[in-house]
Amino acid sequence: MAGVLLLGSRRYSSWSLRGWLAVRLAGLDVMEEVIPLKGGGKTTEIHARSPNRMVPYLTHDGADVWESLAICEYCAEIAPSLWPEDRIVRARARSISAQMHAGFRPIRQNCPMDVERIPAPPPEISEELAADVALLSRTLKSALLRSGQPTPFLFGERMTVADCMYAPIAIRIHTFELDVDPVVKTWVRTMLDHPLMREWYELADAEPAEWRLTY
Repeated sequence: MAGVLLLGSRRYSSWSLRGWLAVRLAGLDVMEEVIPLKGGGKTTEIHARSPNRMVPYLTHDGADVWESLAICEYCAEIAPSLWPEDRIVRARARSISAQMHAGFRPIRQNCPMDVERIPAPPPEISEELAADVALLSRTLKSALLRSGQPTPFLFGERMTVADCMYAPIAIRIHTFELDVDPVVKTWVRTMLDHPLMREWYELADAEPAEWRLTY
């Protein structure tokens, strides 16, 4: 093995999913180590091992990389197809990936990722959350319709870093039945049916029952 990818509980750790997808798509030879999350930023084992006290954290071939977007960029250096080939399209893909990294807080705070959650709308949809969902829908729809016709993934026929960054959002749209454009709903189904996403769900399901958090 050329490195280690430190992850949090797959059931809940949206940022871990982003980094894991990029690492797998790039074909990096790493050992995956999962630390159960305690919730509320109280997982001291992660604090002790990760430079930013969070997951994911990648060590690979002499490089130490933390923050999901940085891991995605590192993977794209090894597998350039993780970004669109066209310069202008690549700039757009980078922009919406950074937008996901820094934004959509109302969705992230009100619709936490839980891959075993039974689909149901959130208890309350505030104006702020509704506006964030509308912005999300427009952002994803514009990427999917960039060439005029819907593409399976955000910028074409294959997954890119942008899809990695929005993968947990696909789960949230599904589990919280968020009101997004039909084009975006089709993308959600495509994402959830991807072999790597199915594998993530299976690995999450196999985690010990005592790792489950209570809300």
